[in-house]
Amino acid sequence: MTQDIYESLAVHLDGLPGGFPRTESGVEMRILKRLFTEDEAALACRLRAMPEPVERIAKRTGLPPEELSDKLYRMSIKGLVFRADTPEGPRYMAAQYVVGIWEYQVNDLDEGLIKDMNEYIPHLIDPFLKLKTKQLRTIPIGASLDGQGAVMPYEEARKLIEQQNKIVVAPCICRREHSMIGKGCGKLADACLIFSGAAHFYEKNGLGRPISREEALQILKKAEEDALVLQPTNAQKIMAMCLCCGDCCQILKSLKRLPKPSALVHTNYYAKVNGEECIGCEICLDRCQMEAISMQDDVAAVDTDRCIGCGLCIPTCSADAIDLIRKDEKDCYTPPDNVIETLRSIAEERGLMK
Repeated sequence: MTQDIYESLAVHLDGLPGGFPRTESGVEMRILKRLFTEDEAALACRLRAMPEPVERIAKRTGLPPEELSDKLYRMSIKGLVFRADTPEGPRYMAAQYVVGIWEYQVNDLDEGLIKDMNEYIPHLIDPFLKLKTKQLRTIPIGASLDGQGAVMPYEEARKLIEQQNKIVVAPCICRREHSMIGKGCGKLADACLIFSGAAHFYEKNGLGRPISREEALQILKKAEEDALVLQPTNAQKIMAMCLCCGDCCQILKSLKRLPKPSALVHTNYYAKVNGEECIGCEICLDRCQMEAISMQDDVAAVDTDRCIGCGLCIPTCSADAIDLIRKDEKDCYTPPDNVIETLRSIAEERGLMK
């Protein structure tokens, strides 16, 4: 019975856009058993990918609304389902494993869960790097956009921040889990900016603290100093922005192992070095999170197959020898209007839409 309900939960999670791939080792099942009780697993299987009132879910489960409401609330506090608090009452929906349940465990990590996740991450991320539509995209840091002329608002971090009415900053789960096992990078810890309805969920669940737009912009400035890649939600109306490093971020680490990371990232820019102006200081090598820059005859050179257009190499170039180049319009990417469209595209690519 126990195995059956966790098997059902694994199938249910794999039916969501974010997926839940299976492995020969069964590590994914160990993770589910760490996070869910049998009762929680059974209830999670009954939730859908859109928010619903408790009364509607109660009809589907056969549980009394009062009992169900308490169970769902406790599951949402544990980060096993998503809760949207509305004037009409809470709405509950299934949470993807990534981005979702895993990130909601940021305050409840232990070495066992971290060990299992580090084993599972390649199985989880690698298939999704090959999908046409990703959950995240890469945008340049603000300082690298100087002189670019017209820049689309969804490509400019400052404008994305200024659009927000509700902002919460949360700890980066990747940086935290690396620190807990002695492999931390020492960079900005509170590095996940969460917006809108997701921000309310994070605040009420104690996963982050509310901040002003001004503080969010200061965090962006610190991210630039720490050489962190800006990865917002792959949508024009974003729900989050991750500030990532190549040492801890599981996505960037996975990309860095591949020969052509630029082909697997939604990005509209790449860096280019003017060899006649480069003084060979090598600062750009240290700041590049994709190992896209190398020295050739004492001059820096960018491998465009590896460059993801983050712009981190540009503001610290004292010789002004590096430019951010926008790709040809035919090669530029326009993100979906919102996250729902993004997830729908992923679901279609995975053959989940019928």
